[in-house]
Amino acid sequence: MPVRADLDHGTIAQMVRNSAAKWPDAEAIVDGDVTLTYAALSARVDAAAAAFVAAGIERGDRAAIWAPNIWEWVVAAAGLHSAGGVLVPLNTRFKGTEAAYVLGASRARILFTVQGFLDADYVGMLDAAGRPDSLERVVVLRGDVPAGCESFAGFLAAGEAVDPAEVDRRVAALGPDDVSDILFTSGTTGQPKGVVQTHGQTLRAYGSWSEVIGLRPGDRYLIVNPFFHAFGYKAGWTASLLNGVTILPHAVFDAAAVLARVPADRISVLPGPPTLYQTILAAPDLADHDLSSLRLAVTGAAAIPVELIHRMRRDLTFETIITGYGLTEACGIATMCRYDDDPETIANTSGRAIPDVDVRVVDDTGTEVPRGEPGEVVVRGYNVMREYFEDPAATAEAIDADGWLHTGDVGVMDTRGYLRITDRTKDMFIVGGFNAYPAEIENLVLAADERVAQVAVVGTPDERMGEVGVAFVVAKPGAELDAADLTARCRESMANYKVPRRFVFVDELPLNATGKVQKFVLRDLLAREGA
Repeated sequence: MPVRADLDHGTIAQMVRNSAAKWPDAEAIVDGDVTLTYAALSARVDAAAAAFVAAGIERGDRAAIWAPNIWEWVVAAAGLHSAGGVLVPLNTRFKGTEAAYVLGASRARILFTVQGFLDADYVGMLDAAGRPDSLERVVVLRGDVPAGCESFAGFLAAGEAVDPAEVDRRVAALGPDDVSDILFTSGTTGQPKGVVQTHGQTLRAYGSWSEVIGLRPGDRYLIVNPFFHAFGYKAGWTASLLNGVTILPHAVFDAAAVLARVPADRISVLPGPPTLYQTILAAPDLADHDLSSLRLAVTGAAAIPVELIHRMRRDLTFETIITGYGLTEACGIATMCRYDDDPETIANTSGRAIPDVDVRVVDDTGTEVPRGEPGEVVVRGYNVMREYFEDPAATAEAIDADGWLHTGDVGVMDTRGYLRITDRTKDMFIVGGFNAYPAEIENLVLAADERVAQVAVVGTPDERMGEVGVAFVVAKPGAELDAADLTARCRESMANYKVPRRFVFVDELPLNATGKVQKFVLRDLLAREGA
């Protein structure tokens, strides 16, 4: 697949300007009562860039955003890029100590945040933890402005004294190899590490992503995935601006709110994790909503029942459903299904490698295993991070001498080159000498009983077997489940060692802000119970 001609400039800053020239009057962002055309958005981004210049931000300096999906997030981030700065997004679920760590580790000079989101006092939490010495200013995008902080309007006002030619110079000076962002990821052990990516990597990856999924001008994209995550930031508003798409930020996922917004806002694009679609499909008033505007769904690496794909097409009216796999260290993208793949392929695999990226499944020595055999997924190509920020030891551990990024994910590749992710290495547990992969068991539990809406499986110590599986199950509305009956059904569909030894029925699973199940919470619950 050729690289698009309009990506040759290779920076997010120039992309914003090019898109404004191409679609000046098209809606770029619709957020409540605020609507910005592409031309208006570009003007606001330039104003923000001037404010960063006034604030003393130089090329390569870091600034952080700790806020939900709102239009100001995009303006602040793209303005920072245009001034030559580097973006450090913060998870909105962070507590003060977690935020302080990332701010200190990245040496961010300015923090942009909000007050009152989900009743959180972000400034208060940070101050309680202690502001890092490197943090010079805190700017409040929305909400009350506490002492020691400034408003976004005040921040922007300082930029009015900056010569617009200086912003033009900054944008022109940037190249595709300049760092665009540092996304911190927890990995499997230790403190979060900062993944360093460039403008060129992001635009090339999400140019390919956009072409594979068929994103097109005029689409209206409800971005539920958080902007602090690669899915919401790069596959979200960046891909949208690259393609003349309208961004509709959505701060907190709620099935009822999303169902209401689809017809009201004529939503055509709605990506998210499998749990998002499962939750919407379980809504008791699903049939009461006109979902005919929906066209395109993109979901994550987890294996999902084929029936979910069929229901997404039938009940949610999606024309195109794409599954994919990626991780922060690979710019959030490595493999994707294609629009013409059959439902079984879409449900049971994460597709094949994106153009110009190599993906393999290897054993402990780094040797590629035969097709159909499990092993660790490794990735090599332009999308692999430059490094972990100021952590050469961790970088060397993650990327081997031949340039392969070791993901820590377990997968199987078929003869077509399609990848099926079976689990994280750290989530695998061993039952009587047999490797048990929770994602596989979860898929089988869902298939065994149509009354199950969601399930999460974790391993727990067992005196006789070493470890056994425990399944946390959410029933569909109005359904009743019995552990003995569910055990019997599972034994009909999976090997005995895979059958969970215990079923725990819960009203909901603990999810992080990106919609993934927080299995450590479930393990901690079992540990406290002495299970």
